[in-house]
Amino acid sequence: MKRHQSKAAAIARAQSLPNSRMLLLGSGMLLAAGLLASQVLAQDAPIIESHGYTNFGELKYPADFPHLDYVNPDAPKGGEIAIWSQGTFDSFNQYARQGVPAALNTIGSEALLTSTADDPYGAYCLLCTTLEYPEDLAWVTFNLRDDVTFADGTPMTAEDVLFSFNLFLEQGITEYRAIVEGFIDNVEIVSPYEIKFTFNETASMRDRVTFAGGTPVFSKAWFEASGARLDESSLEPFMSTGAYVLDSYDFNRQVIYARNENYWGDSLPMNVGRNNFDRIRVEYFADSSAAFEGFKSGAYTFRTESSSRDWATGYNFPALESGYVVQETIPDGSVGTAQGFVFNLDDPTWQDPRVREALAMMFNFEWSNETLFYGLYARPDSFWPNTDLAASGPPSDGEIAILQPLVDEGLLPESILTNDAVMAPVNGVEENTPSRAVYRAAGALLDEAGWVTGSDGVRTKDGEPLEVVILQFSPLFDRIVNPYIENLERLGVKGILDRVDSAQYVERRRSGDFDLANQSFQMSFEPSIGLEQWFASKTADDSSRNLMRLRNEAVDRILPTVIAASDLEEMATAVHALDRVLRSIGFSIPQWYNADTWVAYYDMYRHPDVLPPLATGELDFWWYDAEAAERLQAAGAL
Repeated sequence: MKRHQSKAAAIARAQSLPNSRMLLLGSGMLLAAGLLASQVLAQDAPIIESHGYTNFGELKYPADFPHLDYVNPDAPKGGEIAIWSQGTFDSFNQYARQGVPAALNTIGSEALLTSTADDPYGAYCLLCTTLEYPEDLAWVTFNLRDDVTFADGTPMTAEDVLFSFNLFLEQGITEYRAIVEGFIDNVEIVSPYEIKFTFNETASMRDRVTFAGGTPVFSKAWFEASGARLDESSLEPFMSTGAYVLDSYDFNRQVIYARNENYWGDSLPMNVGRNNFDRIRVEYFADSSAAFEGFKSGAYTFRTESSSRDWATGYNFPALESGYVVQETIPDGSVGTAQGFVFNLDDPTWQDPRVREALAMMFNFEWSNETLFYGLYARPDSFWPNTDLAASGPPSDGEIAILQPLVDEGLLPESILTNDAVMAPVNGVEENTPSRAVYRAAGALLDEAGWVTGSDGVRTKDGEPLEVVILQFSPLFDRIVNPYIENLERLGVKGILDRVDSAQYVERRRSGDFDLANQSFQMSFEPSIGLEQWFASKTADDSSRNLMRLRNEAVDRILPTVIAASDLEEMATAVHALDRVLRSIGFSIPQWYNADTWVAYYDMYRHPDVLPPLATGELDFWWYDAEAAERLQAAGAL
C-alpha cells in the first residue's frame, strides 16, 4: 500500500488566517451582565494543559517521550554535509520581496511549536514547556522555557515572542497580512515566560493554536540594535534560537552554516539524535548541468536529484561505479507536489477558458514521460495528487451540497454536479505531436474564442497574433518547453521561451510579467486557512503562491467551508469540492510529480534503517561516519 493513500500521511499545518469581528451591541446593563456571566463561565470551564496540540485524534508522542521514533539517539556529532543550489543570492531574509535569499537562510529559526515527520497533525512545544487553552479555544497561553537563548547567548522571553509576532503582522508579505488581519484580538505578556493569545470569535478553529505558536521567534534587542526590517533585504540571518548559525559566505558561490556549540536545546528529547553535522555547506552553480558535474568531482557531497534524465542515465561515473557514491530511492509520504505551468489570469487573453484549454491540450505528457523522463513521473490531475483528498469521478452527495448553491447562483456550471472531475488530456507516446483529433478540438476552441487562422498559419484576433511567453530560468527545462512550443506552432500559436537569470525570474513572477510560468502547488493533508494564500481573490494582486492571480467567487465561497471543517470526513468532502472546482477552471497545465525522492551521496553519511513517511531528513537526523570519510579521502574520492 502506498503511504500517500492514508489520511494519516500528513504534516504541514497552515499558519495564517483571516476575518473581521462582528460586534453584538446592547444596553449597558445587559452588556455588563453578559460580561459577568462569561467571566463566571470562564472560571468554571476546564482548562486543558498539554505538551502539544492536535485537531484530530491524539498526539503520537507523550509528554515524557525520550526521543523521536525515527532518529538514532546515539548518532555522533561532527563532520560536514555539502549540498548545492542554483543561481545567485544577495540576502539572508526569506520574508522580503527585495533580493534573492540564500539557501537555508531560515535554518537557525525556531517557533514556540514544532512538528515531527511521523505525526500527521501534531504540534509540540519546543520553545515552550506546555500550553493551556479552554475547550472553546477562545485563547491559548504558552508557558515558555526559561533556558532558551538566542545565538548570541541572550535569553529569550515573552517580549521577544510578542515582538516577533507583531513584526510579521506589520512588515510581513502582503499575502500573509491579507489573511491574518483580525485573527487575534489581543496578545498579552502575563509574565516574562508566559504569553497569552486571545482569538477573534470568527477566527478559524483549526488554525488558532498553530497560528499563535507557529511564528518564528527573533531577538527584539538584535532587531532594535541592527535596524533590520522584515520587509527589507538583510546581509545576515535574523538573530534566532536555532541549532545552526551563519559561519561564512561568498556571494553567489558558497554559504556555510555551523552548528551552534552552545545551542540551548541539544539535550531536549525533541532534538535527541538531530542536528548532527558540525557544518552544512551550500555550493552555488549557474545551472543544474554544472552542478551535476560538480557532484561527480566531489565539489559537494549530497545531491537530491530533480532530473529524471540524469537519474536514469547519468549515474554511471567512476565514483559511483567504485562504490564511493550511494544512489538511493526514498518513498515520499507527503502530498505530491503538483507542478504545472500556470496562466497569468490578469492578461485578458488568458481569461478565456477556451483559450486556456486549447493550449493545455498541446502539452504531451505521455510522450514527454516516455521520451524525456524515462517513465519515472506521474501526472498530477489533482492539487492533492495520489491522496484520498483528490476529487474523483462525479461528486458525492456531500460535495453536491456544497456545490449546488453556487450552481443556483450562476457561479458554477450545472455540469459540475454530474461530470467526473476534470482530468488532464491524454496523448500518445509514439510522437510528441498530438493526434489530428486533438488538434481539431483545440482549433475549434480557438475559433470559437475568435482566434482565427490566417494565410500564414498564425492565429490572430483584432489584428493581434496569439503569442504565449513561457518564463523560465533553468536550461534544464529547454528540452521540455521546446517540444511544447512546436505543438503550439502547429496550432497557429507562437510560443516564446524566455529564459532569464534567477533574480529576473523572481521579480517577473512577483510582478506578473509572464504568460506561462512554472508553479509547484504544495498542499497539506490538513488544508485550512493557508489555502487562501494559494487561491483566494484577496491574495491575487501580490502573492508568491497565487501566482496565477486567481479571482473566482465560487472558490472564495468554498474556502471557508474547508477551513471550518471540524473532522476528517467533513474536511475531505470539502477539499474534494474545492479540488473539483479548481481543476474545472483550468488555470494550470499539469506537468508531473514524483512519488519518490531521489538522492545520491558520498558514502560517509548514515541514516536510520527506517525513515519517517514525511521527510528524508538529510540535514535533520542523518549523521557523519568519520571512518568512512577517512576511507574516501585515502582513496582520493574526495
